[in-house]
Amino acid sequence: MDLATEHIRAELLSRGADIVSFGDLTSLPKDVREGFHIGICIAIAHPKDVIRGITDLPTLEYFESCNALTKRLDELAEYCAELLNSHGFRATAMTRQHVNTEGYLSKSELITKLPHKTVATRAGIGWIGKTALLVTREYGSLIRLTSILTDAPLECSAPVNESECGGCTACVDACPAKAGTNKLWYAGMPREDIYSAQACKETMIERAMKNFGKAETYCGRCIAACPYTSRYLNRAD
Repeated sequence: MDLATEHIRAELLSRGADIVSFGDLTSLPKDVREGFHIGICIAIAHPKDVIRGITDLPTLEYFESCNALTKRLDELAEYCAELLNSHGFRATAMTRQHVNTEGYLSKSELITKLPHKTVATRAGIGWIGKTALLVTREYGSLIRLTSILTDAPLECSAPVNESECGGCTACVDACPAKAGTNKLWYAGMPREDIYSAQACKETMIERAMKNFGKAETYCGRCIAACPYTSRYLNRAD
């Protein structure tokens, strides 16, 4: 691996990232990737006890963990972009602010033009599960993601183009919204073929209001149900 790629990975891991990987985005439409050809995926795992606490309804602890991890990921993405800029490369940190203000977020479709999950599959860290979550072998779906777009000549991992869920239906069965279609993902597959984002959103808000009084889009049932998540939770630290 070239020095620049290894340096960026080491810097981000030393600052709290659990996964850092690099993906070739040239198979995606140019406007979606802002003309950049490389995506950097950063992931941080939730504390194990946060997900263990979700026995049915979403918890306030899970909601707060999501917000805390997203804040940390924004900081890491901004740091990475600044690091790349300081070495003469162009880079854009796909933070919450950028996604919400730069025309990326379509509220009607409940999707961004370039989801972090897409960058993650191009960077080879996992695949899309049957309820549209990213699934990783190491942490299951127990992670939060961010990404950076850049023109730096970084060494990329092989992309993941197909689901590895097989016949497992754990997340589909656990979903209180019955949003999953039980179809196996492949790269380029329309999200609506996998699950109903609207049904998921409505149910998450209803369940969050019921348990901790906030109209937020958090649930966690499918995350907790994933066998890969369970393996991580049961693994000794």
